[in-house]
Amino acid sequence: MTDGSVEDGIRAALSRVLDPEIRKPITELDMVGGVSVDAAGSATVGIKLTIVGCPAADTIERDVHAAVASAPGVTSATVEISIMTREERAALTEKLHGGRTKTIQFGPDSLTRIYTVSSGKGGVGKSTLTANLAVALAAKGLAVGVIDADVFGFSIPGILGIAGMKPTQIDGMILPPVAHGVKVISIGMFVDGNAAVSWRGPMLHRTIQQFLTDVYFGDIDILLVDLPPGTGDVAITIGQLLPHAEVLVVTTPQPAAAEVAERSGTVARQTGQKVIGVIENMAGLAQVDGTVIELFGTGGGELVAARLSQGQDAPVPVLASIPLSVALRSGGDSGQPIVLSTPDDAAAASIIRVADELARRGRGLAGRKLGFTVR
Repeated sequence: MTDGSVEDGIRAALSRVLDPEIRKPITELDMVGGVSVDAAGSATVGIKLTIVGCPAADTIERDVHAAVASAPGVTSATVEISIMTREERAALTEKLHGGRTKTIQFGPDSLTRIYTVSSGKGGVGKSTLTANLAVALAAKGLAVGVIDADVFGFSIPGILGIAGMKPTQIDGMILPPVAHGVKVISIGMFVDGNAAVSWRGPMLHRTIQQFLTDVYFGDIDILLVDLPPGTGDVAITIGQLLPHAEVLVVTTPQPAAAEVAERSGTVARQTGQKVIGVIENMAGLAQVDGTVIELFGTGGGELVAARLSQGQDAPVPVLASIPLSVALRSGGDSGQPIVLSTPDDAAAASIIRVADELARRGRGLAGRKLGFTVR
């Protein structure tokens, strides 16, 4: 085998190595420097990391070494690590953004399905459902991102087990950490410890806008946005920036909670968004004898769906009625989503069925520009 063919094999092997944060082959990211092979089959490969102290450095070095060593004709492998120049980083960020900067990644022509998860009041399990839905969708092979837009009450990082993890930043581009196959961004990743965030409207708007412009999610199938409870500044900002998003309304069976949940769906519609379903959480606590204790009453989900269906071309369905579950609660505390740790649990099964429904909807072309003109 000639040195040239061995080198070709090495480059082919490197094309299968993904950057853990960007989730693209390192060959596409121009991270591979020189590749050399001597007559004895000893290979040396140069890898250029994006920044000093790259948190994925060890993973990349290990994966590259394994890939090079597996190439035909290679008897030993050496990986030499260096750092990209400022010009190389600038070229990388421009490539990833497609030449566009400071623009919303998920505009009306995007094929990414965007689902906002809203509720009228806090404490209904909205964030837990968002996190578990995201993980369930990723487990089906979909590329999924989550924006934790609950700036004051951020909890998604903890529920997904990445509390304290910081995003990598490259020349103004933010790489979201990945948890259970899901790309995640939250204001909790930018504050120290459990510090409180006390911001007014303009700061909230700029934060959400930055999440949509500066955070590199790449080509994802589904983006879930965990909204704060109520109908305040963040909900209005999301409605302005993502008017084509579709809305999932979360409520509990309690009629009082249902009345408040209805308002969140109404406000979403006022910005042009479409409510596609209601999820009733904390629907009941099953007992060993088969009976169910309705701790929070009954009928809330149906009530919200019926009210939001009024005046619509199609009724708003109740997508799931999720029972109370100790495993669901403990999974959120431990950072182990129930859809992975205990998929046979009744609550997990209900969430997975919602994920099945969302996954079947696919990435539609209706209303999107197709990038060509008819002559």
